[in-house]
Amino acid sequence: MADVLSQSEIDALLSALSDGQVDVEEMRTSKDHKKIRVYDFKRPNKFSKDQIHSLQNIYENYCRILTTYFSGQLHSVIESKVLSIEQLTYDEFIRSLPNPTVLGLFSLTPLEGTVLMEVSPTLAFTVVDRLLGGQGQGAEKNRELTEIERTIVENRLAQIIELSEEAWAEVYELKPRLVSMETNPQFTQIVAPNEMIVLITIEVKIGEEVGMINICMPYLVLEPILGKLSTFFLFSTQAKVTSPEQIQAIRKKIEWAKVDMVAFLGHSEILLRDLLELSKGDVIPLNQSVNGTLPIYVGEFMKFKSIPGLHGEHLAVQITEIVKEGGEDDG
Repeated sequence: MADVLSQSEIDALLSALSDGQVDVEEMRTSKDHKKIRVYDFKRPNKFSKDQIHSLQNIYENYCRILTTYFSGQLHSVIESKVLSIEQLTYDEFIRSLPNPTVLGLFSLTPLEGTVLMEVSPTLAFTVVDRLLGGQGQGAEKNRELTEIERTIVENRLAQIIELSEEAWAEVYELKPRLVSMETNPQFTQIVAPNEMIVLITIEVKIGEEVGMINICMPYLVLEPILGKLSTFFLFSTQAKVTSPEQIQAIRKKIEWAKVDMVAFLGHSEILLRDLLELSKGDVIPLNQSVNGTLPIYVGEFMKFKSIPGLHGEHLAVQITEIVKEGGEDDG
């Protein structure tokens, strides 16, 4: 839709026409010219918008899986997200990488060809530092990995590559497996330099350290399943309805989950001097009344109140009250 001119702009245009500052014929000629969109034949866009959106959905799901994995491995606050998905030539991607870096070459069985995952040195050294008991401080400068660091990084690289199997499950059953690990980008020629690839860039934040994961997927590797990527996008944009049977199945699986339950007997405050002088037979008074109820915690939340007692030869508690909090009813 054309822009609507204000009265002041119309007056200014008429004034310019009357003064000869604007040529009417020139305006007509420029209007008749068709707009030309520049197209680079050296960098043809081989992936459609639907296919790019499907990859976006797949790797956003992968980020959630990756966050869970790193959280369990590193015992730290982890954030990961897809920063960008772009099309470029393989040569442009390789030239942009530092040397040395961490490069994992992996297969996507049953697809033919090799895919590349690059883990930035900052992220690699942060992971190694956390696994070896450090605070997760990245290296101040890029350097080659030691033998021990290389073994640790290669094992973790194989695992994070295999995590993508679950993310791809809804589109196509793939078996990603690490083939080899390199540190010099010039030694990883998986396709011809002018071949088009799709580059997925993921940002991973571990504590205060931020690193990148780049996944380079050649067009030739994904070509056999590009049709499924377009179909997946159409289905993923539709609203998903959960049936009562699915809700019941999920509920049954959750019922088998194990949770920690703790009866809190009470607490007391004493001087450090008294603590050091404690001996066998001493009594520490608690702030809990003998006739009062004991709170029972499930995880971090108080769910029950109880009274202590014995069950045969075992200590036990008897539930006297269920603590209900708002917003927990599953409707």
